[in-house]
Amino acid sequence: MASTQGAEARLKIVEQELANCLQEKKNAEAECHYYRELFDKAPFAYQSLDNNGVFREVNRAWLELLGYTEKSEVIGKPFSAFVHPKWRDRVKENFPKFKQQGTINGTEYKLVRKDGMFVDVSACGRISYDENGSVVRTHCLLQDVTDTKHAEQERKKIEEQMRHVQKLESLGVLAGGIAHDFNNLLMVILGNADLALSSLSPVSPARENILAIETAARRSAELCKQMLAYAGKGRFVVQAINLSEIVEAMPQMLEVTVSKKNVLKYNLTSNLPPVEADISQIRQVIMNLVINAAEAIGDRSGVISITTGAMECDTAYLANTYVYEHHLPEGVYCYVEVADTGCGMDDEIKARLCDPFFTTKFTGRGLGMSAVLGIARSHRGALKVYTENGRGSTIKVLFPALRAGQVQPDTVPSYAEPCFAGKTVLLVDDEETVRTVGRRMLERMGFTVIAAKDGREAVDIFRQQHDTIDCVVMDLTMPHMDGEEAFREMRRITGDVQVVLSSGYHEQEVTQRFTGKGLAGFIQKPYTMSPLRDALKTVFKKR
Repeated sequence: MASTQGAEARLKIVEQELANCLQEKKNAEAECHYYRELFDKAPFAYQSLDNNGVFREVNRAWLELLGYTEKSEVIGKPFSAFVHPKWRDRVKENFPKFKQQGTINGTEYKLVRKDGMFVDVSACGRISYDENGSVVRTHCLLQDVTDTKHAEQERKKIEEQMRHVQKLESLGVLAGGIAHDFNNLLMVILGNADLALSSLSPVSPARENILAIETAARRSAELCKQMLAYAGKGRFVVQAINLSEIVEAMPQMLEVTVSKKNVLKYNLTSNLPPVEADISQIRQVIMNLVINAAEAIGDRSGVISITTGAMECDTAYLANTYVYEHHLPEGVYCYVEVADTGCGMDDEIKARLCDPFFTTKFTGRGLGMSAVLGIARSHRGALKVYTENGRGSTIKVLFPALRAGQVQPDTVPSYAEPCFAGKTVLLVDDEETVRTVGRRMLERMGFTVIAAKDGREAVDIFRQQHDTIDCVVMDLTMPHMDGEEAFREMRRITGDVQVVLSSGYHEQEVTQRFTGKGLAGFIQKPYTMSPLRDALKTVFKKR
């Protein structure tokens, strides 16, 4: 009896201990679940790697940082697979140091997100060891510093631009001061040389020497003019001019300045908006750019391309010009661009490109690119430089286009028609220059203009605003959706859409494809103001 009671007492003890164990297990599981939930909901990105740098654990914040949804996409893969290729060597170098030191603090990496975008992170972490001192796990917290780095890069860029502008301002003040004083000295030299010549006999042996002095002094005076232009203090005779017309008048002058091995190509846009500029200074800009391009090509055969055009420039574009000054307004800028197939420039040469008297050739070359920069700045313009060492250079000089109201009325013929009053035109073309020039033409005629860069965008705009659009002027050949397909889509939206197609192909070749389809008109590229006005006048007088 006593034995049975003892057994029952022991059984109750065992049952109680078992119940206690089960409760402890439940408590542990609950606590584990709590910490797991806390871990997954933590706002910081956590990762755990094994001794070989392979992922063993990440939390939800890590997945969100890198754009993943499931841990299975990450666990078991090496950390290096998520690192930007250019940073993988840095990971290889840092991982042994990490294991040796036991901690890292603020080490930066560039990681690759699932969508292919990059994210900059700062890593802090420590290492777990076993009882033998061997590495078991590495634990790291990652902080997204992408915005911080971009902000820092932008700050450095602005500071560098400001230093560059200040340097140019200082050099400009120096150049202007020297040119002013030097001009006074040259005036004395030229004046006395002229007086001496007038007093000498025509057969005097000294006459030839004085003529040489006069020639050298006049060349020095030309150099002074360039220095004053660089300083922004040159004497300009400004008027409304067309950059394309200036280049068109210069081929003979340009061809004699370059080697016969160089081919000059011209890509000139007609009907450019006018710019307010000094013609002689613009010629000097073009001449300097072409001479530099020829020297970059050297004795080899090469191509020099001269291009003119117009484009809409926003603040972001202007901020990346060679010399950016914050007062440059957004808007339409006309440009002259000279590209060459020469040697190109490295970063060091590019940084000094517009320094006075800097040259990669022999010494004593004058101002060159610094004069180009000075002229651009004096005309409230800017300079854009594209170059790659060994692959040529392209230099674009931008000048602000005159708005319609800025041109003198007696120099601008009227192209407005009564039937255009209050009308809206949708202008569609994939070439930015064509859109810019076309907009100026249409606005000169009195239209309100909406612009689209391809057929797809044009259809979207027309679908939303077809009640207010009176006519469409559309290019035939465009990416994404060409003019023919866009015309069909617009006809589905409203059957009476008035579309004037433009193309470089012959009119008969184009219009026969649209016979019986309601095409309102055709204008052949390149077109000028008069044929465009005539085509639109025909459209609106039918209505």
